[in-house]
Amino acid sequence: MGEQGELFEAPASAVGYLYQVRKALLFCVEQIRLGLDWSVEVEAGDDIEVRHENGRDLWQLKHRAPGTRVTDMATDLWKSLRIWATAWSGRDDVGEEPAFFLLTTADAPAGSAAYHLRPPGPDRSRDEAKALELLNKARAKSTNRTNEAAYRAWDALSRDDRRALLSRVQVLDAGPDVERTTAHLIGLANVAVGRDHAHAFLQRLDGWFFQRILAQLRDRSRGPVTGLEFDQVFSDRRDEFRRDNLPIDADVVELEGEEAEYGDKVFVRQLGLIGVGENRVRKAVRDYLRAFTQRSRWVNDNLVRAGELGRYERRLVEEWRTRFDIMCEDLGEEAAEDDKRREARAIYRWVEAEARFPIRSGCDEPFVTTGSFHMLADRHEVGWHPDFVARLMALLEPTPTR
Repeated sequence: MGEQGELFEAPASAVGYLYQVRKALLFCVEQIRLGLDWSVEVEAGDDIEVRHENGRDLWQLKHRAPGTRVTDMATDLWKSLRIWATAWSGRDDVGEEPAFFLLTTADAPAGSAAYHLRPPGPDRSRDEAKALELLNKARAKSTNRTNEAAYRAWDALSRDDRRALLSRVQVLDAGPDVERTTAHLIGLANVAVGRDHAHAFLQRLDGWFFQRILAQLRDRSRGPVTGLEFDQVFSDRRDEFRRDNLPIDADVVELEGEEAEYGDKVFVRQLGLIGVGENRVRKAVRDYLRAFTQRSRWVNDNLVRAGELGRYERRLVEEWRTRFDIMCEDLGEEAAEDDKRREARAIYRWVEAEARFPIRSGCDEPFVTTGSFHMLADRHEVGWHPDFVARLMALLEPTPTR
């Protein structure tokens, strides 16, 4: 393939992979409404393999440009038949007869083999015998080398096996493309968490599912996504969008900030004023980064209500103010520096180990509280040293030039 051909092929391939993962996710969401005794696996027996109490479904997915047609010699059709013929010949149990599905965004022309293999409906019938006749004719006269492996697999089947195989095949043409599949998922998310939060919910579910599929592809011992597993994840994600909760994203929990990158931040300088050790400073940087990132996502996804973060911070400031004022009164104006630092560290220990003020009753991740305190400290709204305002002014005041 030439360079220009590769440029056109790469985006189509990427869309195809995205379509495959999105469709697998849609299968999972639809299946949990029917029960939990099922599993979904990508790139196993087929593009997607679905196991359920009634047997096994093997899906071939083809995302094609508008105007594409599934003719009797179409490579998409014959590649699917090759895979299915191989699966049919190699099945261990004669009683195990999987169902085979070709889901394509292309159209099956009227009178074609694919057309006759569509599921029956109010305005159409299904004719497996006609489809078999057309496929045999196409095989006999075709010189398409791309389909040679498919033709060999077809030739290896007896006439009875071909008939039996086609009885298990369904062609679903003019299927929803990746955009319509995504829209369908958003519609189901609307039902789960409401219209306002559907996109944010689907984004998080999609992220988990992609990582889960990636893990399965890297390590087959991980096995398929089961109904029990998916139901648990779906329920947990949905619960994060209740009115008394907020989502905590897995990648945010894994963030680890580098102290060197935050050394000039005011909240780090505040810790330096009271002699906090290096390990605790590193933890403070981590909590600051996590809280800042998570809160930003809540805002960007419209998950927090108007004024909610402001009210939360006001509560933190009030809780801090009570303890800070008591400390200052107990120390008095003539306290030694060592005493000031000791008492300031006591307040900071309270922030680290005891101060747990959930922004909502169901969202009690500790870094939200501790990291928010550091965000306030960075804005000079709270502090630990009794003289933190004056000390910070001296530290941050520009050096006069001569």
